[in-house]
Amino acid sequence: MKTLPASLLAKVSWRLLPFLLLMYIMAFLDRANVGFARQAFQADTGLSDTAFAFGAGVFFAGYALLEVPSNLILHRVGARLWMCRIMVSWGLISAAMVLAHSETSFYLLRFLLGVAEAGFFPGVILYLTYWFPGAARGKAMGFFYFGAPLAFIVGSPLSGLLLELDGVAGAHGWQWLFVVEGLMATAVGVWAYFYLDNRPADATWLSLEERQRLQGVIDQEDAAKPGHGSVLKTLCQPAVLYLCVIYLLIQASVYGVVFYLPTQVAGLLGSKVGLLVGLVSALPWLCALLAAWWVPAQADRRGDHRRVACLTLLVAAAGIAGSVSVTSPVWGMVALCFAAAGFIAVQPVFWTFPSRTLAGSAAAGAIALVNAFGALGGFIAPVLKNWAEMHFASPAAGLYVLAATTVIAAALVLGIALKPRARPQPRPGYQH
Repeated sequence: MKTLPASLLAKVSWRLLPFLLLMYIMAFLDRANVGFARQAFQADTGLSDTAFAFGAGVFFAGYALLEVPSNLILHRVGARLWMCRIMVSWGLISAAMVLAHSETSFYLLRFLLGVAEAGFFPGVILYLTYWFPGAARGKAMGFFYFGAPLAFIVGSPLSGLLLELDGVAGAHGWQWLFVVEGLMATAVGVWAYFYLDNRPADATWLSLEERQRLQGVIDQEDAAKPGHGSVLKTLCQPAVLYLCVIYLLIQASVYGVVFYLPTQVAGLLGSKVGLLVGLVSALPWLCALLAAWWVPAQADRRGDHRRVACLTLLVAAAGIAGSVSVTSPVWGMVALCFAAAGFIAVQPVFWTFPSRTLAGSAAAGAIALVNAFGALGGFIAPVLKNWAEMHFASPAAGLYVLAATTVIAAALVLGIALKPRARPQPRPGYQH
């Protein structure tokens, strides 16, 4: 196997990763800003907690439906065009949330937002496999995952500040929130069309020798991966479905916390959601940022990604449960910091599992399917949390249930099979 000089990998990293990070920040802001808008939005529209929970979750129904076809289209037409389409359409729909004045319009726009954004995240994961060899991919994915905590470190104060514009130009604060952040995503989407290159062979910012060398290593790795037959056959493999279940449980804990974290922080502070809550809400994501850098590096160094992922999920579960079991606001925030750090840091480690053995359209379909199940976890989380709170007549019950799903995910991670099967010899007339 050929190796690549560190200077070439650094050149690719500095060119691509900051921009992909910016895209992810925009995506996470438009996906989760409904949590910041919740109090003011419900007060102005009269939406019940049940209706809000369903609307927050229905995004993921639309998202999951089109994950696989969207990623297959990206693999065919290239990231440059398809990422532009995704970001421009989701930004415009997010801005259109200013028109959500009833349950029906809220549900419809949230569903369409999921449809528009479908394929973004698995598309980036797939895109990284086009540019980074396996030995460098975990670190690249870890850097990309900075986007989620950065979205809240930067976005939490921004969202809180936009909510403070209530009444400016006759608009509600939550309307300013959706319009400004939605149009920001649209602008970045247009930029993506002119900035991204589909493959190393297309990159004019690399020398001809660098392009050939990088593309050669990527192609050599892909050729060495086991054959999986058709995309449908790949999607039905037990190992892929096993990863789907784990990621569903992980994402259920992620979004069960994300959607309600501003409200939870407001409760700890005894304040309404605004600039102060936005600033304090950024603290857990600062911890998550540090963890997203440290944990994947530890997993790579130790060579034991399963055990590291399992321990990280257990830390997240303890943080989720601890955030509602303590009475001190300070300890409540500490617990939220551990929760956010755990469930953000585990994800780049998790994504090294499917990318070990899959390439081409098989990788595009499988990564998208796993992420689609994660989207279903995002749909289930607010509904499950709301049901648990009502069923057990306790505001803490929902987070205890989500902590339990995280523990189950930690146990399942230890059962992931990491060794690829030997590549089968092709039969006459058989094509991979």
